Amino acid sequence: MHPTDTVPRKTSFPYRRLLGDARYALLLNVLCALFITFVLSGGQSFWLNLLASMCIGGIAFLLIDGIRLAWWGEGRRPPRLPFTALIIVSAAVAQVGGTMLFGWLANIDVPAPVSMSSRNVGMTVFTLAAAGAAILFFGSREKIARLQMEAAQEKARAESVARQAMQAQLQLLQAQIEPHMLFNTLANLQGLISFDPERAQLLLDQLIQYLRATLSSSRADSTTLEQEFSLMQAYLGLMSIRMGARLRFTLDLPEALRQVKVPPMLLQPLVENAIQHGLEPKIEGGHIHVQASTDTGVLILTVSDDGLGLDHPGQTKGTHLGVANIRERLRGMHGDAASLSLIANHPAGATARLTFPLPSTITSPLA
Repeated sequence: MHPTDTVPRKTSFPYRRLLGDARYALLLNVLCALFITFVLSGGQSFWLNLLASMCIGGIAFLLIDGIRLAWWGEGRRPPRLPFTALIIVSAAVAQVGGTMLFGWLANIDVPAPVSMSSRNVGMTVFTLAAAGAAILFFGSREKIARLQMEAAQEKARAESVARQAMQAQLQLLQAQIEPHMLFNTLANLQGLISFDPERAQLLLDQLIQYLRATLSSSRADSTTLEQEFSLMQAYLGLMSIRMGARLRFTLDLPEALRQVKVPPMLLQPLVENAIQHGLEPKIEGGHIHVQASTDTGVLILTVSDDGLGLDHPGQTKGTHLGVANIRERLRGMHGDAASLSLIANHPAGATARLTFPLPSTITSPLA
């Protein structure tokens, strides 16, 4: 036996829990009185039987539940052998003391509680049975409460593991995107320095703006739509220098949604896919439209382009890398309430549409 099973904790007595258990004890006493009256006594003297039941059952309850809470505490399971001994001793004491208290309160002579009359033996057995039933009930409540607490702890651990996994996925995504971005941009910068210094300076300025926006948002657990759109402004600015007039873009973020909290790195993988697989392979390039809106408590983020579309021969499995990552992150945070869909535009292009619950502190000002 572990030492902590028999040594009481130095905590205050849980009177509130004792009062809560007393409600069930009173109900059990009434049921006992009904049983004695209509089964053992032929329907006679209900009020006297109720008084006797309250005296005996009340003492048994105070002894058993009071000692249990005082010695083992509210949230612990008593060891079986000491607790069984407590039930037996308490039932005997309750039978003797309760019978004497009943006789004094009712002002009647009752048989000696320690006599071996058939009625006293029957009442003692019945008291033990009732006490056992009560303890089984309280024990079941304790077990259910303990299982609920363990389930809550397990859920918290699972959520913590899920958050860590999503953070690892985000870091992996950043590790895949950022070096790719930097190498391509630096290669373009190196080529521009020799024959177009002014454009090279503009590219360098855009790169600095992009890195600043990345550092301010992508390393945090959450960011704002304003920061996310600032990152897209810097990223698309870099791409527009690289692609020139072949890339045109618009960013549509309503003022009311600027401070809405969202997970970081939601938009960049979608915008990058739109450029790499939709606009870059297209000779004349095209237009990208990034928009935030709401609809009945749902935040909607869309990335639309008029590029080559979803089914052109140049599409590769790499297109789905960032999409799968975003889906997993949204599913981990919002379950089935979040979605990411890819829709073909007509006559050309595609739209990536993100939806997930709007934070409760934000209303839905826009449709």
